[in-house]
Amino acid sequence: MLKIKRLLSRNAALLLILTGFTIAAGVIIYQGGDEFVVPTAIGDTSNEFVESEDFQYLDRANRAFINLVKRTRPSVVQITTVTELKVENTIPGFQIIPRQNNERFRYEVQPSPDNQDTNPVLRGIGSGVIVSDDGYILTNNHVIDNASEIIVTLSDGKEYDAELIGQDPSGLGVSGTDLAVLKINGKGLSELPFGDSDALEVGEWVIAIGTPFNLSQTVTRGVVSAKNRPHNEIKYSNFIQTDTPINHGNSGGALINIRGELVGINTLIAKNGGDLGNVGIGFAIPSNTASQLLPQLIEHGKIVRGWLGIRMESVTHDLAEKLKLDDVRGAVVNDVGRGTPAEKAGLRHGDVILEFDGQTIRDSSHLMHLVGSAGVGAKAKMKVLRNKQEIQLSVKLDKRTEEALASFEKSIEPGVSPLHLAGMHVQELLPELANRYGHQDETGVIVKFVEPGSVANRHGITTGYLIKEIDYNEIQSLKDYETIVERLGESNETLALVYFKDIRQRGRFVTLRIQ
Repeated sequence: MLKIKRLLSRNAALLLILTGFTIAAGVIIYQGGDEFVVPTAIGDTSNEFVESEDFQYLDRANRAFINLVKRTRPSVVQITTVTELKVENTIPGFQIIPRQNNERFRYEVQPSPDNQDTNPVLRGIGSGVIVSDDGYILTNNHVIDNASEIIVTLSDGKEYDAELIGQDPSGLGVSGTDLAVLKINGKGLSELPFGDSDALEVGEWVIAIGTPFNLSQTVTRGVVSAKNRPHNEIKYSNFIQTDTPINHGNSGGALINIRGELVGINTLIAKNGGDLGNVGIGFAIPSNTASQLLPQLIEHGKIVRGWLGIRMESVTHDLAEKLKLDDVRGAVVNDVGRGTPAEKAGLRHGDVILEFDGQTIRDSSHLMHLVGSAGVGAKAKMKVLRNKQEIQLSVKLDKRTEEALASFEKSIEPGVSPLHLAGMHVQELLPELANRYGHQDETGVIVKFVEPGSVANRHGITTGYLIKEIDYNEIQSLKDYETIVERLGESNETLALVYFKDIRQRGRFVTLRIQ
């Protein structure tokens, strides 16, 4: 029973005398002398609330989460960015007005005051995590990319100008994790310790803290829904999937386990079309990935990854059964690039890589992460399954660069020559290419690509041209072409006379300077 003492007014007393008691919403309220007596539960006539074991358990769990939030919230910050949008060819009398409070900047054209065209200032909102007491902060690269000003606001409202220390951008055509590191001039800050994201279990409780829709220090709770999720636009992705509500502005914020450790950097949300908010599927970069890259981002400002030089895919259930593997694991080598570390190590098409540097390979994504994080020049042992026999290979990794990737792609395409004459990249005249460029019933090699600014480019040679002769030597195959080009490279010749046919089947002699 809960007794509520209250002086009764004359009218209230009269009303109670007339009614005797009132029943409302399942709670009996009656007069006992000069007191209202309100039972805490229907039928309960005792004066004390008896706590059940279930209630005590729930209360302890509830209190544990409250204490967890109190302990970790000071480590999560709000990040505000300012970016000046350069506007060209604007409509006179109009300006671009950004929509605020969105980490992915949006803008629209509206009438300009006084008919003056101005470059708009875009303001973005995101989140970050303090990972050292002297002011290093982890966030997403897309939160701060191209910003001219970055402001960090702590949980107590104190603001700092932040310096961008390192970036690992991602996106279509870009290899990276979408991480960035900032630095503020603070001391004794509340840092969040890294947890072991590999130890996370599906179904485990986690909380997310961030700044969704500019609502700083927002806390949500959920579970780990899945692990090692890939993403099309982020090559080095092995995301933690969670149903913890995450929205615009949460990017860069913390995913925290019940021990108060950072297990992920919240990065992406799945949307059910349009610009909707959370639908129960969010993604976070694992803490083990972030902690591994953090020193390199601080020291070098970017990530330089190791490179093997293969095309691969994950072992499937059917292949594992065929190879009599005890588990579905490993990565199948589809192609090996010429001159790559993989070729030098002796890897072949069809090999299954089971271990790399002592670690069992789960799938192709896992191997890609291990190779990338091993670093340039790293030496590693590989356990490979070849013709149902396990063999050991040693590899020394090279540097992953755009140039290396481009060379790799060309080297493994069927019928593509690695030899470039005057900036021309050529390949065999396959039937499909002959039909496309009008070279049916012809022999020769076809120009696949011409390097911008090259000698061939300056002479107007373009994709689809057919090379018929070089120095009056007839070209009937790719092998003929490579033999002649190699001979030219060994000689002292500075010019080559090349006979082409263009896509209109018009013949043309062109003298190309080759040295």
